[in-house]
Amino acid sequence: MAVEIRQLRESTDNVVAVEFEPIQQLRAHEYVAEQIRRHIALRLIRPGESLPSERDLATIFGVGRPTIQHALRLLEADRLVEARRGRRGGTFVSEPAEDAGAMDELLTRILRQRKELDEVLVYRRVIEPKVAHQAAGTRKRANLHAITDAIESMAEARSDPEYMRYDTAFHLAVARATRNRFLVSAIEDIRLRLNDVVSLLPESDTWHRRLSEEHEAIARAVEAEDADGAEAAMAHHVAASERGVRAVLTAIRRRLAS
Repeated sequence: MAVEIRQLRESTDNVVAVEFEPIQQLRAHEYVAEQIRRHIALRLIRPGESLPSERDLATIFGVGRPTIQHALRLLEADRLVEARRGRRGGTFVSEPAEDAGAMDELLTRILRQRKELDEVLVYRRVIEPKVAHQAAGTRKRANLHAITDAIESMAEARSDPEYMRYDTAFHLAVARATRNRFLVSAIEDIRLRLNDVVSLLPESDTWHRRLSEEHEAIARAVEAEDADGAEAAMAHHVAASERGVRAVLTAIRRRLAS
């Protein structure tokens, strides 16, 4: 094979330049830590909430307890979780820091990612309406239940982090209705990359009502198997969200420049 490739390269004057990224093979404990880290970042596990026991995590991931313990040490080092001893002990998701220094660090990090965030917003604008379109044609009854449950949970949320957790659950439920792992992964990636800036959106009852109406319009179209309607409703929702995110980015830039 190597000889064939060399001969092929020698036989053409126009060799296409390619750039590959090095393969980074995760070890088992790094894979476990990354999966838990992703759930924390997506707010699928809330601050203060306990992770499953080491034994349960070992069963879930299909690894030994030493692997789980190593993964948890990585997460503790990143201050994402903390171990508590005693009768009600376990491993708990750490409460986020809310001091001025932590906020300035968050704002600086977001501004540093401005170009990437611009690209993610465009990516979302292209991808997520098409995901809703696909979901309307492939959804099952269980998917509709998951979408409705997320909307209802958002209405009953008692804190902003809890509200955003179920907002993420809604978008993932729509993606899962496509029955396509790659589309689900795309929506997960978008949510992760927008997580920091979305956490700064000014929340209010009016904002919550608008989101609820937009989510319900998407849900109705998906349930009715109206693919075009679902795509249009999601496009409207994504556009409104993007306006809010871009306003936040502008405000951050002004604040740090002052």
